[in-house]
Amino acid sequence: MKIIFFGSDDFAAIHLQHLLKEEGHDILCCVTGPDKQQGRGMRIASSPIKQIAAEHHISCLQPLSLKESFVADTLKSFKADIFVVVAYGRLLPQAILDIPKMLCMNVHGSLLPKYRGAAPVNWAILNGEKETGVTIQKMAFKLDAGDIIAQEVISIDDDENAAQLRERMALAGAKLLVKVLKEYPLGQFSLSPQDETLTTWAPKLTKEMGKIDWGSQSRSIMNQVRGLQPWPGAYTFYNGKMLKIIQVGTTTEGVGNCTPGQVVKIDRNGFYVACLDKCLLIKELQPTAGKVMHANSFVAGYKISQGSLLSPS
Repeated sequence: MKIIFFGSDDFAAIHLQHLLKEEGHDILCCVTGPDKQQGRGMRIASSPIKQIAAEHHISCLQPLSLKESFVADTLKSFKADIFVVVAYGRLLPQAILDIPKMLCMNVHGSLLPKYRGAAPVNWAILNGEKETGVTIQKMAFKLDAGDIIAQEVISIDDDENAAQLRERMALAGAKLLVKVLKEYPLGQFSLSPQDETLTTWAPKLTKEMGKIDWGSQSRSIMNQVRGLQPWPGAYTFYNGKMLKIIQVGTTTEGVGNCTPGQVVKIDRNGFYVACLDKCLLIKELQPTAGKVMHANSFVAGYKISQGSLLSPS
């Protein structure tokens, strides 16, 4: 199978690595985003896809826009059978979708038509879902609306964060993609239109979403902490300084007459913060410009005590 691969991040990279290990596939070219400045030093960094392409001596395109005329002309020159798109981050124009001999195939991190959009893994956890999955779809010129080729359901563990779930989903998606590509030339598949009435959305995350309102239900805050890993992260403030909350736990500890955000109890497991219904156990956190630490280390170093108050700002 002659393939052109579109992708940008580590999720996509896992899929590309699996394809490269499979016999019978020829990755003709990779398409990824332009190099970006990253980190405090603002060093120029390439995407994981470009790095893998370089290691395997595969041509790599990094267009600013897919509408530039040279992009379609270059892609046509490869005479690919299939375009595989995983976490590329851009909608492919119809002119690009029409190029491959067979089709454009996309791996999406949800059970479509649920959670169409940029952040399906995060929103599944934010909304307290018990399961999600990966979908392989035939791409259409409408965001995540193509006919479904295959799906796999994946359960969500109660204490699993988005980064951990995303890693599991990437492996599941890569294996499903390999399976579908083996079956596709033999016609061992079917296309199922999505039910538009069941559509839900997973828009881009924003930093503001990370601000914790301690007057919310404890489970909602726990989902916020889990769902916003690694970015933007859930955060609160103590003595005017931001704290990122990295890991929390459920508890039966009551709030009594405490104000939401107030530290109710401290023990070897961490410290307990009052929410609307009950307390939430803070296990790990990260002060501004500091390292991730266990809650007990924070208590000792920052003189937090029972009755201390965490606030939204």
